[in-house]
Amino acid sequence: MIIIGELINGMYRDVGRAISNKEADIIQHLADEQVRAGASVLDVNTGPYSKNPKDDMKWLVESIQAKVDVPLALDSTKPDVIEEGLKLVKKKAIINSTSADEEKMGKIFGLAKKYNTQVIGLTMDKSGVPNSKEKRLELAAVIVAKAMEYGINTDDLYLDPIVLPVNVAQTQGIELLESIREFRLLCDPAPQTVVGLSNVSQGTKVRPLINRTFVTMAIANGLTSAILDPLDKELMNAVITAELILNKNIYCDSFLDAYRKK
Repeated sequence: MIIIGELINGMYRDVGRAISNKEADIIQHLADEQVRAGASVLDVNTGPYSKNPKDDMKWLVESIQAKVDVPLALDSTKPDVIEEGLKLVKKKAIINSTSADEEKMGKIFGLAKKYNTQVIGLTMDKSGVPNSKEKRLELAAVIVAKAMEYGINTDDLYLDPIVLPVNVAQTQGIELLESIREFRLLCDPAPQTVVGLSNVSQGTKVRPLINRTFVTMAIANGLTSAILDPLDKELMNAVITAELILNKNIYCDSFLDAYRKK
């Protein structure tokens, strides 16, 4: 399971303030904490309130890489902001993200080819988020085909079914799980699958429980990565245990500690 740490995002007040004030120690501490907790990739987002997102993206990438040695997922709606980060990354990055919109795919897959990166593809288009598994699969196939057109290996592609909050879209839960399972059957090698986990519990009163339950069910249906809070120890325990039950790790009485050390 590829854990993408979600916490370096200017949307969070403390992180946004650290970016604005160029307080590298705060960003580096957050990067180090997430990696120590089990994140193998760090999501990097300047946030919606950045006045100079290109400069902020460059500063974030440089600050993080001065502290930890893991790949980065560069997260922005603006391809030119992402490219500023791609110029500086030391390890193979992930671009977060493209939709199935033709123009957007052209820009993002063009960058992916130029900088040899992986890509997260959101199964949505200009009409919005689909309501059915069938439409998600249709859009996923469009994204896979475009990735192949640009010479992107399909196992470097992460397909995201787009998780909606359970309190307003409860019927979507089954559609999402089935989509994750069937995304893996679209091509060979199979694409990766990813979700922005915290979306499922947005606006609810028992967020940790909903997050843990959904990620466990998603892993059983073929989820290979998730953007989440790795500092949530109970959530990470659920991820580790789900993979143990699926025989992806060998059991021992101290399997939680053993997995974390690995």
